[in-house]
Amino acid sequence: MNIPDDARAMGARPSWLGYIGVDDVDAYVERVKGAGGKVFRPPSDIPSVGRFAVVADPHGAAFTLFKPASAEGPPPAEPGTPGTVGWHELYAGDREGAFAFYSGLFGWTKTEAINSPTGVYQMFATGGPPAGGMMTKPPNMPVAAWQFYFNVDAADAAMARVKAGGGKILNGPTQAPGGQWIVQCQDPQGAMFSVVAAAK
Repeated sequence: MNIPDDARAMGARPSWLGYIGVDDVDAYVERVKGAGGKVFRPPSDIPSVGRFAVVADPHGAAFTLFKPASAEGPPPAEPGTPGTVGWHELYAGDREGAFAFYSGLFGWTKTEAINSPTGVYQMFATGGPPAGGMMTKPPNMPVAAWQFYFNVDAADAAMARVKAGGGKILNGPTQAPGGQWIVQCQDPQGAMFSVVAAAK
């Protein structure tokens, strides 16, 4: 969707925005505020779709709270299905503080932690296998933000498609722990995203 005028006035730029499912959007907005987060858009209804609010953690990483209008929905895709999100990554203002915020609100749990030259990378689960990771953002990154990794069949082929579509390759391909290949990219309007594949 186009960036709303009010969001653009607040400095919003093209980006991907993740949704977290909750059973009561209004109650969770109050919990976000109580935990030090921010509210960018108060609870609103989308007729026949659901209720949502756009919020952020205490360091400004934005996400959406969402409750669908109906309990019926498509079955979840098999893990690794091309075109679906395979990993959720937070470049946090403060990794430990961010984990406390999200785990306190949503019950997320720590899984494996990896030490790297840039700091600790803490993986987390949302009720099943690991779903993502958090790290304290590097100093040259201006704001905290979520990054989404889309599943693809092969990293090199996806890189070629990104370039052919007018996007940029920012980093990669890099082999991650576990053997998968990741590539960090930017679309033609500047929105960052990544791809992940079992094959290079």
